Amino acid sequence: MQYFSLAMPLDMLELSAAAGEIDLKYLDESGFCAWSEPGYTYYFRGKQKHLEQTKRRGRRLSIIAFLQPLISFVYSLVIGVGRKSYIKMMESEATEAQKTGRTRVIVQDNGPIHRCLEVQKLWSKWEDMGLYIFFLPAYCSQMNPIELEWQHLKKDELCGQIFDDQLDLAYAVIDGVKARGEKGNYSIQRIKFNSNNSG
Repeated sequence: MQYFSLAMPLDMLELSAAAGEIDLKYLDESGFCAWSEPGYTYYFRGKQKHLEQTKRRGRRLSIIAFLQPLISFVYSLVIGVGRKSYIKMMESEATEAQKTGRTRVIVQDNGPIHRCLEVQKLWSKWEDMGLYIFFLPAYCSQMNPIELEWQHLKKDELCGQIFDDQLDLAYAVIDGVKARGEKGNYSIQRIKFNSNNSG
């Protein structure tokens, strides 16, 4: 049986993943709204660039995702990420780990959802299925490469766009994630939740 310990530093886990000994994924959540940031682009001389905003900003569209660098990006879109959507995503990963028989480690921050009591009660179950959680140190988001995906998605794919409603925004995010996958040469998978699974 392969020895595994979450006491290992992240760089050792990354080496183990590079050697094919474990599956290492990075989890994070982000949000989008109908009012996008204006981009830094050229505009007509003597004219000021502006965006016509919609009347309502609308509810925030959230994304929760797992990035396995150079391999895959698994995500779901929800209205407000909550413990139910997080648990559902983790349950899916645990099931996959159990099917493959390979150790799977999820790297994530210390967000309240990630450490709530309901989630803590599932940790031993997930570990029995082969899924482990590695918590990043506080205030070290730069150690999570999925943060760069959010940055590019917002600054490149969605920059300077205004959306009429959440549906148009969702389609734009889906197209943006697909474009990022093509640029990064990794597969994309979207998991769909029922509307009552986000709390």
